[in-house]
Amino acid sequence: MADNNVKKWYVVRAVSGQENKVKAYIETEIARLGMGDYVSQVLVPTEKVVTVKEGKKMSKDKVYFPGYVMIEANLVGEIPHIIKSITSVIGFLGEIKGGEPVPLRLSEVNRMLGKVDELAVNTDTRAIPFSLGETIKVIDGPFNGFNGTVEKINDEKRKLEVMVKIFGRKTPLELSFMQVEKV
Repeated sequence: MADNNVKKWYVVRAVSGQENKVKAYIETEIARLGMGDYVSQVLVPTEKVVTVKEGKKMSKDKVYFPGYVMIEANLVGEIPHIIKSITSVIGFLGEIKGGEPVPLRLSEVNRMLGKVDELAVNTDTRAIPFSLGETIKVIDGPFNGFNGTVEKINDEKRKLEVMVKIFGRKTPLELSFMQVEKV
């Protein structure tokens, strides 16, 4: 017997700053309607950000993609409509007006969930593809398109410290090997 309940990952656009509320609303609504079989996970991708305030280290979760909530679901029947009608939900990412929501590709899901970094750490024992002082180009993240110089290499974490000129000032960025390429 074929399992017709195939779930895929979708991105729900939410009002920025309301991501966690939207997640809670979706979960509550799905549970209330007894549709948990069709919606298996609702995630707000976050990263831990450690700040030092008055000498104290404080760690807080920062939303990684403001305005986006990830949802693993089988969008059958009324489900897309139910999700779209939730407060602070703008709609699904990638949908043409009135069209079907477009599921994410697995590679995108892995990237958003940070699995790629873990896998890269575990499986990538090759030599470091970068050398100190080398000029690289940022190909992913908010500084996409900027060029920079490799200042430090952390082989264990597979991260680079790159000095990038932003508005004429040199700024150090920590980037993973996946986020840069040789110029």
